[in-house]
Amino acid sequence: MKLSITQFTGIASLLLAWSAVEAKAQTQVDKDLPDYEKVSGITGNLNSIGSDTLNNLMTYWAEAFKAKYPNVNIQIEGKGSSTAPPALIEGTSQLGPMSRAMKAEELDAFEKKFGYKPTQIKVAIDALAVYTHKDNPIKGLTLKQVDSIFSSTYKQGGEAIKKWGQVGMESEWRNMAISSYGRNSASGTYGYFKKVALKKGDYAPTVKEQPGSSAVVQGVASDLAGIGYSGIGYKTSGVNAIALGESKDELFEPSFENCLSGDYPMARFLYIYVNKKPGKPLDKLTLEFLKLVLAKEGQEIVVKDGYYPMPHEIAEEANAELK
Repeated sequence: MKLSITQFTGIASLLLAWSAVEAKAQTQVDKDLPDYEKVSGITGNLNSIGSDTLNNLMTYWAEAFKAKYPNVNIQIEGKGSSTAPPALIEGTSQLGPMSRAMKAEELDAFEKKFGYKPTQIKVAIDALAVYTHKDNPIKGLTLKQVDSIFSSTYKQGGEAIKKWGQVGMESEWRNMAISSYGRNSASGTYGYFKKVALKKGDYAPTVKEQPGSSAVVQGVASDLAGIGYSGIGYKTSGVNAIALGESKDELFEPSFENCLSGDYPMARFLYIYVNKKPGKPLDKLTLEFLKLVLAKEGQEIVVKDGYYPMPHEIAEEANAELK
């Protein structure tokens, strides 16, 4: 197993904490997660601005929360992770969902305004998947091949791959031009894929930028020669989520088990950032929403939306951040 902090972005460092649940790593909610307990006096307006990857999850969580607290009004806007930090700084949202960790300059801008850093809450696990058309027989690619398809700089050490024959495809696929789909620069998924798959290289100008996660998958599903990247929660019957790895002999499916073990090279956390002053309690409305997200009910919603739930140990750590 080859672990890299750059690739696993925080997940590898938590493998020891997960060892107890790794053996039962099917996509099911950890039985040790607490049930959410409704409290009294929850009203008001709750705003969320940020990640498109998390858009559906935020909507499902909001519906579950509103079912318990009908006097709460929740607004959700998902236009990309880069929109979350400014919204938190300007006070236009209490919740900043992001599919990547905040960059140093974003943290600095927040701290300049408030005198402390925002609080990062891990809320789910994602396998950032590479998708191909459902009728494409390819089973997997190395990261070098992925870089050679999507980039113009080839920092993984490869060279330009323009046709499916260059990754071993035969017969009618041999001379078929590869058609690549990706996200726009406001997206945390765009930034994460650039960092891990392209080793911070540049995207090729031929990558067709899409406005959202769903649009990437739809593009690939309607294009026999298509390939694109998006969160595992957006997988449909029209696409295949292929195996990835460092070498042809070590390719791993984007499964829950492979994310927990660290074998899948593009496993990542999904986050919600909040403005919590150190030593002071989070406002009750935001706190209760996040408690539901991290409870059994909230993590069952994660599974329903196609993402992977948090092990009890990690959810417990996230809850501790809220106190």
